[in-house]
Amino acid sequence: MGGAMASRLISAGYTVSVYARSPSKAAHLASLGAVLAHSPADLAATSDVIFTMIGHPSDVQSIVLDSILPSLKPNAVIIDHTSSDPALARKIYDCAKEKQCYSIEAPVSGGDIGARDGKLAIFAGGDGKVVNWLKPLFEELGKVTYMGNAGKGQSTKVGGIRLWWLRIFWD
Repeated sequence: MGGAMASRLISAGYTVSVYARSPSKAAHLASLGAVLAHSPADLAATSDVIFTMIGHPSDVQSIVLDSILPSLKPNAVIIDHTSSDPALARKIYDCAKEKQCYSIEAPVSGGDIGARDGKLAIFAGGDGKVVNWLKPLFEELGKVTYMGNAGKGQSTKVGGIRLWWLRIFWD
């Protein structure tokens, strides 16, 4: 899904740098004009806004906390689109704030097709003013809804998944 999201930003005229743990996943984006970074730290050191879409919360913790955050420039923003734990979102938010940076958690719903077509539902948590500032970027990806303080975007996504499962079992 992250590749489709990055592709939409490139198509909209944004300069995009990418890092993928599997370099073959970034080849198509490079062919569209993306700059390939050698590591998450390199990407963070040269970027003002960083989007992450990582497979598992434990990977988010290690990549974001151990590699991206230590390399961020002051006032940089990290947006994590991974569906994760609200407590982890709050921890990342607090660590970013200590570095004079910003963290927005913005899990998405809509799958690969929604990402490709720019029709994702984005549940943003964190600083509302920062979410508003990022709105032009989010609108390239879908519809953003500000859910509240750090952790609220993740809580909304988790709640939505639970409701979906309840519906399946009761139908």
